[in-house]
Amino acid sequence: MTDLMKAWLASAEMDLESIHQIIDNEFLTPVACFHAQQSVEKCLKAFLEQQLNAVPKSHDILNLYGRVCQYVELPLDLVLLQKLNDLYIEARYPGELGLLPDGKPSVSVAKDFYRLAQELYTFMEEHLDGLSSGNKGSIK
Repeated sequence: MTDLMKAWLASAEMDLESIHQIIDNEFLTPVACFHAQQSVEKCLKAFLEQQLNAVPKSHDILNLYGRVCQYVELPLDLVLLQKLNDLYIEARYPGELGLLPDGKPSVSVAKDFYRLAQELYTFMEEHLDGLSSGNKGSIK
C-alpha cells in the first residue's frame, strides 16, 4: 500500500473516530452524517489511487462507487449510499445544513450511515493491497 493510499485511509479513519465521539448526540447528527460521507469518499478514493494512480476531483460518492465497481464488487446498500450522497451535496448550502428530504437526520439514520462507512473502511483496510482488476472482492 502506498503512502498516499495510507493517507486516504487514515483520513477516513479520523472521520469514523469523529462520528464515534458524537454519534449519540441528536444535535450533531448532521455533522456525524457529513463525516460518514467523507469517510466513504476517502475510502473510495484510496482504492482509485491504487488502481489509477489518480483520484477524481469529485465528491459524488455514487460516481466514485461506480468507478470502483469497475474493479471490485462492493455490495453496499445503494439506497443508503444515495441518501448519504444527497445529504452531502445539499449540506454544502447553509440553509439546508445536513438535512435529508424529511429534515434533520435522526440518531438512527446517522448510525446507519456510520455502519455503512465502517463496513467500507474495514473492507478497504483489509483488502486494498490484494485487490486488483482481476481479483473481484466483496463486503460480507
